[in-house]
Amino acid sequence: MTAKLFEAALGITPPWYINGIDFDAARKTLTIGVDFVAGSRFAVPGAEGTHPAHDTVTKRYRHLNFFQHECHLEVRVPRVRLPDGGIRQVEPDWCGRLAGFTLLFEALIMTLCREMTFAAVSRLVNLSWHQVVAICKRYVDLGLAQADFSAVRRLAADETSKARGHDYITLVADADERRVLFVTEGRGAETIQAFAADFTAHGGEAETVESISIDMSPAFIKGVTQHLPNARITFDKFHVIAHANTAVDKTRRIEQRTDPSLKGLRWKLLKDRASLAPAARADLDGLIAQVTTKRTARAWLYKEQLREILERKQVNVVRGMLLQWATNVMRSKVEPMKEVAKMIRSHIEGIVAWTQTRQTNGFLEAINGLFQAAKRKARGYTNFTTIRTVVFLLAGKLDFSKINPHAA
Repeated sequence: MTAKLFEAALGITPPWYINGIDFDAARKTLTIGVDFVAGSRFAVPGAEGTHPAHDTVTKRYRHLNFFQHECHLEVRVPRVRLPDGGIRQVEPDWCGRLAGFTLLFEALIMTLCREMTFAAVSRLVNLSWHQVVAICKRYVDLGLAQADFSAVRRLAADETSKARGHDYITLVADADERRVLFVTEGRGAETIQAFAADFTAHGGEAETVESISIDMSPAFIKGVTQHLPNARITFDKFHVIAHANTAVDKTRRIEQRTDPSLKGLRWKLLKDRASLAPAARADLDGLIAQVTTKRTARAWLYKEQLREILERKQVNVVRGMLLQWATNVMRSKVEPMKEVAKMIRSHIEGIVAWTQTRQTNGFLEAINGLFQAAKRKARGYTNFTTIRTVVFLLAGKLDFSKINPHAA
């Protein structure tokens, strides 16, 4: 009765059966012996029909815990002789994708690793950190191997730091499905070249990519121009406004040296006016009323004008208004904002493209934030392979169901 109960719980079906159970209370382990009926024949991938056992090897698989006790399956696994004389080992239905684990145990590891650090999971399930990472890496590799990018038409690319200093990785994502497609080291033009090659390997065609949202990195622009020839480059308005906000803050810091009344206004200038508390809004309005005498006030007005222009949807109107805005700024004495005007003039077509594509890197920056939070929680990652695994676990939206029916 005990054997039948465990067979039902483990999903073990003929010709397999449980031939013994060993419970070690001192070591807190449960070992379940699994065997097959003598004379059974087995199918193996790539060979037609069923085949008799040639010999056997005993393998041990880590399974889900039995209450608080570690559970292991000790299986007598057959090797079969094929008609051509070859010898192949049979893979039991419950055998995982990494040697020594069952599918259910690997599915548990994948679920935990999406929510916890590798180190925390290793302590929880009593495995080494390297074994936990190896399981996740194996599933990510298998998931990517079967991924199909043929329907992808719109992309977003961004970089994020993988360590302190200027050590970066580049992420490329599907802008419609909001899933990461590619991760590589660096942030130069070669990263887009590497993506184009990987995109082709997964059924996509570089020529079919219609648009891509990127920051104003010359390297990204060069890479897209060379390797995604038909992709329309979009610089989303949030990047442009971010540059304008930086110019406002720089203007405030310069003017504050001779005007102490500007102290304490930093966040009031940078936040959306509508989101400010009444008292903070009154302070901001008081500053803006002095637009004729304070350059910080003029800088803020230029930023708000820029925001209003980028809300419009008529391409020619937006282009004309942006160029006129840049001319007005260049004639002013707000020096930091002149850098923004120059940037807009040199990237005008990509900025204007926003009015039509409405593509943004916002979701990708959110993904970068998730990765940075995971990195801080884990106190950093030492190699790129681990970083890549973490990113795809968090945001790859890989389909593991064909690899493991228990893994969502």
